Amino acid sequence: MLRRYIMHLCLIALLSWGQSISGQFAPPAGQEGSTAIAADSNVFVRWADECQYFPSWQNIADTTLGLVSYGEPEDALGQADGSVLSLGDGGRALFHFEPPLADGEGFDFAVFENGFSDSFLELAFVEVSSDGEHFFRFPSVSLTPTNTQVGTFDTLDATLLHNLAGKYRMLFGTPFDLQEMQGLEDLDVMHITDVAIVDVVGSIDSAYATYDSQGNIVNDPFPTPFPGGGFDLDALGVIHDVNNAAVGESTMPEISLVPNPVKDFVRFYLPGGEMYKARLYDVSGNSLQELMLTNGSRTDLHYLSPGVYFLKLSGEKQTAIKLLKY
Repeated sequence: MLRRYIMHLCLIALLSWGQSISGQFAPPAGQEGSTAIAADSNVFVRWADECQYFPSWQNIADTTLGLVSYGEPEDALGQADGSVLSLGDGGRALFHFEPPLADGEGFDFAVFENGFSDSFLELAFVEVSSDGEHFFRFPSVSLTPTNTQVGTFDTLDATLLHNLAGKYRMLFGTPFDLQEMQGLEDLDVMHITDVAIVDVVGSIDSAYATYDSQGNIVNDPFPTPFPGGGFDLDALGVIHDVNNAAVGESTMPEISLVPNPVKDFVRFYLPGGEMYKARLYDVSGNSLQELMLTNGSRTDLHYLSPGVYFLKLSGEKQTAIKLLKY
């Protein structure tokens, strides 16, 4: 289990290295290449309706201020609307799902915070479980410099953040793909019963700091010594659950993309000499390009903005391949 998880983190590190060469992960909501999903998007099949709340300190470095007290668990349920539940420094909210979430094509759920701009952002880790007992954290990356503390009302650059809830402003969700968690022992990505949202403390003081999957301190606004301090959880929108995620084996062949992430050109490798029709989509489902693929075929994708894309292959069933552009 440990070896698989380390290998998993190494893949994420490789991805972030490729992204950091160009200086960015996906940009803020509304910009080309953003992965932000609007609260009124029709990709959501339902919203979280059960939440447990574990509040933490207004200021973990000065516990005399007490716990946060803004919001109720009900404020994190239903469609994102700006009504929030504040977690405090290191606080936690736990969503339970019946029916369980499942890995489908593309992103599977999105977490909403109430950031009032594209740059005033408060962050949280996201963890998933198949049994409510064993939780696994999405590999996250924060490239925000840590030589200076991000102050209470200072700002962050979304293009330096990956797989951290709160990356996008209010009413735009940060999406997560369960495919990234495949292969972990004690986790079934086709049966996710629980999702935990864990506040990033944000302090660069080693006594209180929290770390991303690469061992970087996650630097975000600190302290936030208010009853509404820490991550302000608005909602969790479900894109795929066991009722609508693709099941069964695909009739399409195994196809690999090299390199992936891609900068300019990508080459497709398919078994046999057959030709397949495919179409490239962005995260909003917009068709960008039709392709005819054969083994070893090479395609120029330099025109794409950095971000996440999906290649869908036509057939009796469709299979989607995630493509990352940096």
